[in-house]
Amino acid sequence: MNQFTEAAVARNPAAVQLLGLCPLLAVSNTVANALGLAVASTVVLTGSAVLVSAVRKLIPEEVRLPCFVLVIATFTTLVNLAMEAYAFDLYQRIALFVQIIVTNCMILARVEQVASKESLGRTLVDALGTSAGFAAAILILGAAREALTVGFPLAALPPGAFLVAGLLLAGVNVVGARFR
Repeated sequence: MNQFTEAAVARNPAAVQLLGLCPLLAVSNTVANALGLAVASTVVLTGSAVLVSAVRKLIPEEVRLPCFVLVIATFTTLVNLAMEAYAFDLYQRIALFVQIIVTNCMILARVEQVASKESLGRTLVDALGTSAGFAAAILILGAAREALTVGFPLAALPPGAFLVAGLLLAGVNVVGARFR
């Protein structure tokens, strides 16, 4: 299995590691919102990981984590401002969850585990794979919730997010168990 596939599938941040679930559940009520958060998370993760990888040897060990958070916060702010300027309708619906990308465990974990230790190329592939896995998870959840809203209105509400996500994760585990 190559590094991209491993990051997207085997270590899928949402479906396997169960990281980043707060924005995943809150924003996935429509495919459009899910896509907006997926793109925002991809830009933040990829930009942060590449920058950290490029300067990793210049960051002293004792201030490593604060530096990572500062880099992630910078990219999050840039994405937030760009969304406010160019996609204001989407910004109004998901801005709160874009702003908390700074504290997303998925992003901080990848920056700490990969970007701070690996070459720029490996970091980029890992960031893109992790982003693709998160995007797939949030888009599938968004599509399922949006489709289920027709006959099951609860799917559009926060409790429905937990129910639909739980059923999808159970399905992923059943299918995964059959392949092992």
